[in-house]
Amino acid sequence: QVQLVESGGGLVQPGGSLRLSCAASGFTFSAYAMNWYRQAPGKERELVAFINSSGGVTNYANSVKGRFTISRDNAKNTVYLQMNSLKPEDTAVYYCKAYIRPVSYWGQGTQVTVSS
Repeated sequence: QVQLVESGGGLVQPGGSLRLSCAASGFTFSAYAMNWYRQAPGKERELVAFINSSGGVTNYANSVKGRFTISRDNAKNTVYLQMNSLKPEDTAVYYCKAYIRPVSYWGQGTQVTVSS
């Protein structure tokens, strides 16, 4: 069965960095685009970053453009989110998602807290 397991979250000071990982299994990882989403308390889940199956195409929410970088290693079945220059407003639970028609699969999420 499809499994997505996020890791790498934690508490970081403003201006700091974190790298999130999402380990995938149960499907042909290299054939599918991947996404990172986040959900802050009291807010809707929002798309943060997208990467196509080969890794050659990426896209970002305006709020993270220039600070976050999505990448993937198809040999390791893993997608990453490098987050730099973190701000308090980046505090959220971060999820990876795979859309394997017609189902969207989500990981359990990893908490990122940006606070001094």
